Amino acid sequence: MPGQRHVEPDSAFYKTLLESTKAIPWSIEWRTMRFTYIGPQIEELLGWKQDSWLSAEDWATRMHPDDRELVVNFCVSQSQSGIDHEADYRALTADGGYVWIRDVVHVIRDENGEVDSLVGFMFDISERKRNEEELLRLQRELEALSYKDGLTGLANRRMLDMVLEREWASARRNMRPISLILLDIDFFKQYNDYYGHLAGDECLKRVAQLLQGASRSQDLVARYGGEEFVVVLPETDLAAAAAAAERYRELVVDEMIEHERSGIGLHLTISQGVGTIIPGESDTAADFIAAVDKLLYRSKQGGRNRVTVPD
Repeated sequence: MPGQRHVEPDSAFYKTLLESTKAIPWSIEWRTMRFTYIGPQIEELLGWKQDSWLSAEDWATRMHPDDRELVVNFCVSQSQSGIDHEADYRALTADGGYVWIRDVVHVIRDENGEVDSLVGFMFDISERKRNEEELLRLQRELEALSYKDGLTGLANRRMLDMVLEREWASARRNMRPISLILLDIDFFKQYNDYYGHLAGDECLKRVAQLLQGASRSQDLVARYGGEEFVVVLPETDLAAAAAAAERYRELVVDEMIEHERSGIGLHLTISQGVGTIIPGESDTAADFIAAVDKLLYRSKQGGRNRVTVPD
């Protein structure tokens, strides 16, 4: 404005400005690697006295051991190359805790183009990191749910396809057997019609729990659809797979789940088909499943509550 005198801000002005922000300013002389300044806000954030920050060694030692080597090496190499950069790490507090810090670094060169000093700001990003970790946790949870059947908690068809593809390739590569059990709850439509769909859902969950509890850790138990379940048994021959299927059958019988509309008794039963293969180059998982499904059909046609294996 006309008549207004321009006044250059003095060093006290800049110091007040820097020390009034939440960001923590600092500067290091490159030749000696010693701090020439660090803002007093550092004490409030980390608990270390302002005058205890003497050199870059203090900065490095007050860093989480898991972060130290990677962050220090990165910052040194970037600074040596004269590249501005930033790094996230966990800074040690005076009381033994940790705070997530983001260091934003600007490299200052002298008239010869050599690195003269580093100046930058430290920002407390703990809340942001907590939000990121919570988001990752939710994403992992959603991903896990996307591979689970919503009713029974077993693996769903998506997980089944993924695991079967992996185990099929492994069996082919190593010339090892892979077995499959397909099982169906006998007269389940009649069960639903008589006891109601809520009872039907509970029935499916009880059978799922029995199957899961009687299976090995390396086996995959999945809901195949409706009242059908499938078990993938890696590196398992036909005799062992048939024994597992018989164990499932007996467990369901022993559970004595009432089923007055069964057609073959007064309690719930299951029918199963069991197949084993050492996959060759021309074999496909889809054809294998179809073959085992035919064995399941034979169990149903043969009177149900039984296990059928290839002739």
